[in-house]
Amino acid sequence: MEILIFDVNETLLDVRALDKGFEETFGDTGARQEWFQLLLQRAFTATLTDAYRDFSALAKSALGMLAAKRGISLDDKKAQQLLEPMKSLPPHPEVADALRMLSDAGFTLTALTQSPLATLEAQMSNAGLKNYFKRLFSVDSVRRYKPDPAPYRMVAEQMGCDISNTRLVAAHAWDVEGAMRAGCQACFVARAGQVLDPNLPAPSIVGADLAEIAIEILGCAGAIKA
Repeated sequence: MEILIFDVNETLLDVRALDKGFEETFGDTGARQEWFQLLLQRAFTATLTDAYRDFSALAKSALGMLAAKRGISLDDKKAQQLLEPMKSLPPHPEVADALRMLSDAGFTLTALTQSPLATLEAQMSNAGLKNYFKRLFSVDSVRRYKPDPAPYRMVAEQMGCDISNTRLVAAHAWDVEGAMRAGCQACFVARAGQVLDPNLPAPSIVGADLAEIAIEILGCAGAIKA
């Protein structure tokens, strides 16, 4: 049975819960999305330049960049208030049932995040999802951010399986592409606003939410068994 590797933020957990705080601070509903794109930019740059800093530090840097861009004064206390809810994001409505289906079917579930392990553990506990997962992984272990191949390969190595026997489940095209290039299978969760690059090979499974993904995975497993 293959190892499933779940991305966390946006894939399992709904980051829109941060929107109110960002709107109150920065004045519009698009501020959180802009911050998150700056955060990913910081992470990708850290990996490409071999200047690793953990995701929490990068999150604060991205907040500072956003504040400077918009001419807003943002002290450390306010920055912490904006970021603290990251540890208690709610799961998307269908996530718990989908994870239960896959776990009951015998799949081994793991999670792999850009965040520090302590943050991931808090997120999974607060969302009521931790018991579904065999292992939780952070890119901190390899000091390379996804979509670098190292995090995906680390999970396969730690789980004692060939990387071809792992399947990433993620709502980000760059994460899916990185996993596939590293040798994983992949599923794309097409959450609102998330799209695949039409000029690249598509993953074998695409669904609108995790429920659709779970049904497709179970269908593939049934076909193999048959």
